[in-house]
Amino acid sequence: MGVHLGRWPLSAIAVVLAGCGAAHTATRGPGTREASSSLRNVTFDIPGWDPDFARHSVSLTSILPGGPPPDGIPPIDHPHYASITAASQFLAPREPVIAVSAGGRARAYPLQILIWHEIANDTLGGVPMAVTYCPLCNSAIVFDRRVAGRTLTFGTTGNLRNSDLVMWDRQTESWWQQFSGDAIVGQLTGTRLTELDSQTLSFAAFRVRYPRGDVLSRDTGFQRPYGQNPYQG
Repeated sequence: MGVHLGRWPLSAIAVVLAGCGAAHTATRGPGTREASSSLRNVTFDIPGWDPDFARHSVSLTSILPGGPPPDGIPPIDHPHYASITAASQFLAPREPVIAVSAGGRARAYPLQILIWHEIANDTLGGVPMAVTYCPLCNSAIVFDRRVAGRTLTFGTTGNLRNSDLVMWDRQTESWWQQFSGDAIVGQLTGTRLTELDSQTLSFAAFRVRYPRGDVLSRDTGFQRPYGQNPYQG
């Protein structure tokens, strides 16, 4: 859509690089030790975090560190919403949003917010969903969070595969390829998330199509310079 989100200051670079953080050498658990040689700097010495690297559907060497530790780019777990009128105070008409409709309700997720978080764990019309956005691929995909009778919550591993976001779920610590919704590492390897219908629209188009919809608010619980693009250039 070619929407310009503005230049970003050095402080914004620091936020992204801190979010992308330095990888650590793994020291925990047999699965982590096994993976450390093939994953190089991808694994992390973080207490309580020990994915089952013995189970995987892709070559572990295809997964590369993007910089951040797990959830160093924090997902939105407690979303708040704004009316279309209120959202027009911070969204320009041509700004892109991910539009989702479920259970007779519609919601817009501005890319100016998701570019800083990449994942929003939300529920709309009774459907638990993960709204995901990979800035490097410009891929906006929405998934149903229900898998095998339980509802998962997703975060960012800080790793990339084919330049695409690798997510993880907090219930099993499995790793998921954002572009396809496939579990590629861990307990749920071989499982695929159900993709939900979504569209990337301008905010103006969303207002026309869903006049009773609402919008993900900038009240995310995090301090980020929303409206600025940390990946420009």
